[in-house]
Amino acid sequence: MAITLVNPNGLPEIDAYRQVSIATGSKLVFIAGQVAWDIDGVTVGEGDLAAQVEQCYLNIGTALAEVGGSFDDVAKLTVYVVDWTPDKMPLLMEGLGRAAAKLGVTATPPASLLGIAALDVPDHLVEIEATAVID
Repeated sequence: MAITLVNPNGLPEIDAYRQVSIATGSKLVFIAGQVAWDIDGVTVGEGDLAAQVEQCYLNIGTALAEVGGSFDDVAKLTVYVVDWTPDKMPLLMEGLGRAAAKLGVTATPPASLLGIAALDVPDHLVEIEATAVID
């Protein structure tokens, strides 16, 4: 496995992600920000943050599989949420949990969560991009 996830002593342990990833693989994979589109470009979960997070993660899983990777290879996720407030965290975690269950993975790499004003499509509430390292 090209990625080792670590929560160093002296830093808080967060359930949703790890503080550090150590990458040793040879192929870098940058997955463009994924939104809640299905294969036909139709928005999934209009107005439902958890459903959109789930679809974003499923799309990342699809992209990773296409290049021979999985969530085990993800070194970093960046999550952009429209009009973010901390009370939305349970919905984000719900969507993440549902997607991880469907994919049979634990999606806990280091992550950055950024609140933004808007995305390019008004119906989209979240966009997630990934960086992976594959042996």
